[in-house]
Amino acid sequence: MNAKKRWQDWVMLVLGVWLFVSPFVGFGALSSVVAWNSYIFGAAIVIFAIWALASPQKWEEWVNFVIGLWLIVSPFVLVYYATQQGPALNHIIVGILIAGDAIWAALERPMDSGREAPHH
Repeated sequence: MNAKKRWQDWVMLVLGVWLFVSPFVGFGALSSVVAWNSYIFGAAIVIFAIWALASPQKWEEWVNFVIGLWLIVSPFVLVYYATQQGPALNHIIVGILIAGDAIWAALERPMDSGREAPHH
């Protein structure tokens, strides 16, 4: 996989790190449901981004897409949108960026065929 097609993985890594550290910079109390949502899914995004940088697989993009969707709906499912709008908007925006990045990366990656795409 050439470097041109991997920029999405770097974006995903940055978004995952941001999501994980966001409670420490004021986006939710450090031990709240909002913070744990950030810690768990931020760490997951970071792990999948590192994995994708080492050995890209199309399924990772779809896992990231699902995580992005979760982040978009989680303020409503976990009922913190009305009481913690800053963290809620952070999760929604990061979720949109993660889902969009995952779709973009999935559409650019060739189908998993057991071999790497030719370099251009």
